[in-house]
Amino acid sequence: MAFPTSHRPAATPACQTSGPGSTTTRAYAEGGHQLEKLEFALAVAMTRGDAQRIEQLRTQIAELGGNREEPGT
Repeated sequence: MAFPTSHRPAATPACQTSGPGSTTTRAYAEGGHQLEKLEFALAVAMTRGDAQRIEQLRTQIAELGGNREEPGT
């Protein structure tokens, strides 16, 4: 049985709204999502001990500006 979706609001996420700063907001959200994916891939590579992939992912993370959040925030 499929889960009903009628309880979800039909609001548009902030990263998809138009208006002043919307491009910046969307780019930040997309960059944050990409950073999150890279960090997850880095964790997997570290678990596997793949030194070449670890270096590649660290470089990509640095190019995105690295993680500016403190752990747990």
